[in-house]
Amino acid sequence: MPAPDSTVLGLTAVIVAVTDEVPRVLVVRRMTHDLATPEQRDATAGQDALPFGPFAADRDRTLEQGLRRWVEEQTGLPLRYVEQLYTFGDKYRDPRELEGGSRVVSVGYMALVREAPLSGSGAAEWHDWYDYFPWEDWRDGRPALLTRTILPALSRWIAASPDSAIAAARAERVSTTFAEEELWDTERVLERYELLYSAGLVEEALRDRAIRQRLGLSLDNGHLNEPDLAAQMGTPMAQDNRRILAVALGRLRGKLKYRPLVFDLLPQLFTLFRLQRTVEALSGVQLHKQNFRRLVLAGGLVEATGSQEAHTGGRPAELHRFRRDVLRERVAAGIGLPQVRMVD
Repeated sequence: MPAPDSTVLGLTAVIVAVTDEVPRVLVVRRMTHDLATPEQRDATAGQDALPFGPFAADRDRTLEQGLRRWVEEQTGLPLRYVEQLYTFGDKYRDPRELEGGSRVVSVGYMALVREAPLSGSGAAEWHDWYDYFPWEDWRDGRPALLTRTILPALSRWIAASPDSAIAAARAERVSTTFAEEELWDTERVLERYELLYSAGLVEEALRDRAIRQRLGLSLDNGHLNEPDLAAQMGTPMAQDNRRILAVALGRLRGKLKYRPLVFDLLPQLFTLFRLQRTVEALSGVQLHKQNFRRLVLAGGLVEATGSQEAHTGGRPAELHRFRRDVLRERVAAGIGLPQVRMVD
């Protein structure tokens, strides 16, 4: 590790694919670079992590070049289009900083790909991203986890507030993220995850609290003490990687409305049914078939090819392609998404 009190720059990749209507994210189980934890050096001991590595200024001309190198080394996957996501530099995001280690600032990137076989040094795997955010998947209606577990727990968190001002602040925060009566905003993924972290309802919060307790440092008294409940809140990730993934999911859902990113996840020729299922997988909501098709066709996003894809036992479906001229015709060329009302 670098000397204490120093800052090191890392590069983190959120790599997304949609396969068989399942939104997938690429995670690694093993890392061998200088910033890897002892657990990350052993694929059987480490938690799921996003591909990550330190920026080598003497080797990589740009940050993006360094990111591509680390991703290919850890996963065997060459990246095409990538975009910078956010810079993550919160104090103690790498808990080793609490023990005198360096502060690790990481520049996050997002890439959209088609799922491919993996290799490389990272024991890489494709995982369903709703394994990490089960409350975000509304395709089959309101998630039972919300009604049975999350909302009652957040009510207890509000009731446990030490005074009325804190209770009011907590209630307002809950009402704008997990509101029962208001519209569900598909883009507020990060806010929902951070609220659950603040309440001690995800395993990362309990893990970080345990580290501070072991080191004799001050603790956040706002957490609920319900570890069994936290274990139900999706698969935890290494360090703050689930937070980074939440940023990417919210960003991607937002950009679907004004950029044709979804077509980067599809083959050159596709059916409108497959396009709809891909958008539903990313947005986490079910779309009305006829309204969706009317929106896509009226917006000039696709064009028919005259060819058909035959499905065994079903009617042939017409194949379409992305109409690239739309990028020159208007600035916003995305697919509008409906909002979801949290009512039974």
